[in-house]
Amino acid sequence: MLKKAKPKMTKKLTKATKNARVGVLGSGSFATAIVKMLLENCKTVQWCVRNEFVKGAIEQRGHNPTYLTTVAFNLKKLNITTDINELVSNCDVIILAVPSIYLAESMEKLTCELEGKLFCSAIKGIVPKHNDIVAHYLRDNFKIGFKNQAVIAGPCHAEEVAMERLSYLTVAVAEDEDAKVLQEILSSCYIKVNTSRDILGNEYSAILKNIYAIGAGIASGLGYGDNFIAVYVSNAIREMEAFLQAIYPEPRDVNDSAYLGDLIVTAYSLFSRNRNLGNLIGKGYTVKSAIQSMSMVAEGYYATNGIYSICKDKKLKLPIVNTIYEILYEGKNAEKQFAKLTEKLT
Repeated sequence: MLKKAKPKMTKKLTKATKNARVGVLGSGSFATAIVKMLLENCKTVQWCVRNEFVKGAIEQRGHNPTYLTTVAFNLKKLNITTDINELVSNCDVIILAVPSIYLAESMEKLTCELEGKLFCSAIKGIVPKHNDIVAHYLRDNFKIGFKNQAVIAGPCHAEEVAMERLSYLTVAVAEDEDAKVLQEILSSCYIKVNTSRDILGNEYSAILKNIYAIGAGIASGLGYGDNFIAVYVSNAIREMEAFLQAIYPEPRDVNDSAYLGDLIVTAYSLFSRNRNLGNLIGKGYTVKSAIQSMSMVAEGYYATNGIYSICKDKKLKLPIVNTIYEILYEGKNAEKQFAKLTEKLT
């Protein structure tokens, strides 16, 4: 006899969660995945997309025309716009999920009131125009303090969210009340949400893991095997810990999933665009041609320059970051640089 499938567990949502005024900026793969998560819990989700073509395509067909095209949306629960001021005005929680290279361009259009709103960054990269992390960019340019910011981190590939494979997020936020709201609106039978207060630590680690993933990809492209990459990742997490302690010393365990877990999945997964970029470089592509051949932004490329600058200012010695920087920005030979790196790893 066939066993009956167990019904999915449902959680009891508070009225505040169902009626939460929440919106997403961005229309790439992770933004699309976040909208899918939110629609599990919220009556309405505001969604600010790139342009009128994307808006029209979603409204006509019920799915993103370019990213995660298999995800079908209930259009009755979506309010789609291309105007960031409309998005922010209608929301109390705004999730930023555009590639870091486009954030400043989007945010510079803001003219509406920002007071009392919670800006939650799902961006795992440096804002290139300002060469700084998103948290500092929001604070310095829009007077959005850390109490009104949050960070979404953790091992959570958008492609697996689309397939409803069990994934884990960590939401870093200062206020307990905000942590509860974010946890409730993002959680579902396939999304588990942990909370943290380490806003800057989670953001820096999410940026660093993309750099290390490029290196893992380069190593794979050069023909290094699983044994070496295991040693490489082990050194990378220690390097990450040293960086975080030097930049923002706080009690934290880098073995938590938001740090080590995110590093592992980004370094090993075939869904990882940063690993794929590195793999192309390892196989002999020039950096420029490798970037041009990719359909999505590899945040680690821009992050490498920003993190290297911080390390230089702080006189931090991070052999892996230095190696990736020399390959990406100084045009040094990947094979020779990795041969040197192998002598520095333990």
